[in-house]
Amino acid sequence: MVSKPNKQMIIRIVFVMVCLILCLTLVSTGSLINIMIINGEKYQSAASEQQLYDNLVTAPRGDIYDADMKLLATSSTAWTVYITPNGINKLDDKKEAENIRNVIADGLSEILEMDREEIFEKSKQNSYYVIIKKKIEKDVADKVRKFISDNKGLEMTKFVGVDSTTKRYYPNDMLASTVLGFVGDDNQGLAGLESYYDNELTGVAGRVVAAKSARGTNMPFTYEKVEEAKQGNSLVTTLDSYVQYVSEKYLDTAVAEEKIAERGAVVVMNVNTGAILGMAVSGDFNPNTPFELSKEDQAKIEALTTDEEKNTLKAELLNRQWRNKAVSDTYEPGSVFKIFTAATALEENLVTEKSSFNCSWLYTVAGTAYHCHKHGGHGVQSLPQAMSNSCNPAFIQIGQLIGVSTFQKYFKAFGLTEKTGIDLAGEASPYYHLEENMGATELASSSFGQTFNITPIHMITLAAAAVNGGYLVQPHIVDRMLDADGNVTKTMSTGYKRQVISESTSATMRKFLEYVVQNGAKNGIVAGYRVGGKTGTSEKVAKMLSLGTSGLYIGSYVGIAPIDKPEIAVFVMLDEPMGERYYGGAISAPVGSKIMTDILPYLGYEPQYSEAELAKLSVSVPDVCNTDVETAKNKLTTAKLAYKVMGTGENVVKQLPTAGSSVYNGGTVILYTENAGDQNATVPNLVGLSATEANSVASRAGINIEFSGNTASPDLRSYSQSIGAGETVPVGQVVTVYFRDEGSADLAR
Repeated sequence: MVSKPNKQMIIRIVFVMVCLILCLTLVSTGSLINIMIINGEKYQSAASEQQLYDNLVTAPRGDIYDADMKLLATSSTAWTVYITPNGINKLDDKKEAENIRNVIADGLSEILEMDREEIFEKSKQNSYYVIIKKKIEKDVADKVRKFISDNKGLEMTKFVGVDSTTKRYYPNDMLASTVLGFVGDDNQGLAGLESYYDNELTGVAGRVVAAKSARGTNMPFTYEKVEEAKQGNSLVTTLDSYVQYVSEKYLDTAVAEEKIAERGAVVVMNVNTGAILGMAVSGDFNPNTPFELSKEDQAKIEALTTDEEKNTLKAELLNRQWRNKAVSDTYEPGSVFKIFTAATALEENLVTEKSSFNCSWLYTVAGTAYHCHKHGGHGVQSLPQAMSNSCNPAFIQIGQLIGVSTFQKYFKAFGLTEKTGIDLAGEASPYYHLEENMGATELASSSFGQTFNITPIHMITLAAAAVNGGYLVQPHIVDRMLDADGNVTKTMSTGYKRQVISESTSATMRKFLEYVVQNGAKNGIVAGYRVGGKTGTSEKVAKMLSLGTSGLYIGSYVGIAPIDKPEIAVFVMLDEPMGERYYGGAISAPVGSKIMTDILPYLGYEPQYSEAELAKLSVSVPDVCNTDVETAKNKLTTAKLAYKVMGTGENVVKQLPTAGSSVYNGGTVILYTENAGDQNATVPNLVGLSATEANSVASRAGINIEFSGNTASPDLRSYSQSIGAGETVPVGQVVTVYFRDEGSADLAR
């Protein structure tokens, strides 16, 4: 018989139970405190991870425009293909899961042109959202959607999706690519304006938060929160698309003709505001496909054997094609820098226009011998003559008059001891002699532009200050910034940094630089315009010493027009010419002349021709098609053009050159009548001739010519023609013939 528990036992039992309850309560409370307070944020995040689909919506980058609001860069809709591996991982049937992975890998690899195994491995990851491919076009996205639809039996909508995003697009392909730069896969600016103004161009990303199932798929109508993406600010640049196109065209032609090994650069700038109208670098790239190399560069990579060598060279070549030579590379400016030396000496009243300098070929400073490019020397010459002759001994003498302290003072005043601050990524710092390390020989070599390094943008800014009244401008690419609604949010300043030289010194420099073009740098002459300029040819001494070689030069030129009231400056640099010529006056000045010839009328500057220029001025061919022969003859005679009738018909059915073509004054137009057959001519060799000789040879061959460059001087000879000798063309075809002064010399040694 079991005895009843006594009172003492009951008390003990109750006590034990209370203790157990208290212990359980304490443990539970501790756990709750740990979950809700100590690690509350962690567990809340984990719960949200499992219950909510949180995806950022990419904001469109702001657009980039030229000065006339022509689109240079924009963002268009693109799509991102993703998968939800956790949805597959949580399937109870493992064979079904494996089958779905294989179907996804097979289907998407074919549509997206990707490696199958890469996609298969991604489908096994522990994640709700794995990107397979970004920035695909609409037609590819549609194929992915069709793939999802075709596999609805496998409930593919739970495992594969397509999100909308944005893709950067450059409608003009390679135009101004080194200026614009490009973006990476994450839409971050990686070069040029895209990098420099990345924060402004990048908008505010949107966000979509939605409830999702255990498999990681969206549950519509349950919960969704959408924050709209906000487009970034747009940039209106100072670039002019036509000026940019002309700059690139003539630079690329010169690089090919002169066999330039280390690329070239052109900068076109308004000397009064610092606005960059054009900036071209040869060997550029397509920003739509920035990681693609040229066929020539790709061949260099394929010629290597190891992957390490290939990857190293590819990185070097990609950096080279992205690099903006006008801003990111420094060089020794050579004789173009004599602008600085002359302006400094004039401003300090150390020289005048009538000062004379004797050049006997050899000049010695502190035991170091310097030679003039002209054997025998220039003899006694005035300052403008010394500039026109590009005489190093004369400028060494001027440098010695200036002295180290004053030279350094103006070197800093012209902005050459620091970056210009142009709004482009990757601007290089100058390299120069500190005052305490600058002796007589350093001063001598610096006076004609050697033994220090600046960038092309430094050089054109210096030249601008020398002619615009003496003011140092701020070079810039962007004019203003717009918000998504087109409202101006910021306007860039075009004010001067400081005045470096006086207006009177600047006026004298304008006079000198016009004298240089008229008498020395004749290849810079532009028919119908008053132009000033200076050429330069610098030796790459450091590189030649390191390689144990010789003959490495940089030819450059800076031209300003109209020189009596300066507005436009053009800088041209060709690095390491490997052809027959290397002087800046022979290879770079003609490029500057061609660019100015095309852009000055376009920019609204009216030409005023001399009688000699009018005699060789091209004539626009009138339209005489579908008229009778006699009427056509009268029109051509009035236009000061000759004619030749082919056939015996009464009406003109075809003419060569066609209406609107430019031909040499007095050129011949071929008139074809109803019963005339086509007639051909063989293009003669028009290189190495004077203007008169070239016209005579062309006329005998039955073709017309158009002159490019200055042809007024008898010293100028033709050096190139637009259609090669021996080519078969229709009778009357127009061939452009290019002229320059082969005797130009401006070596800074």
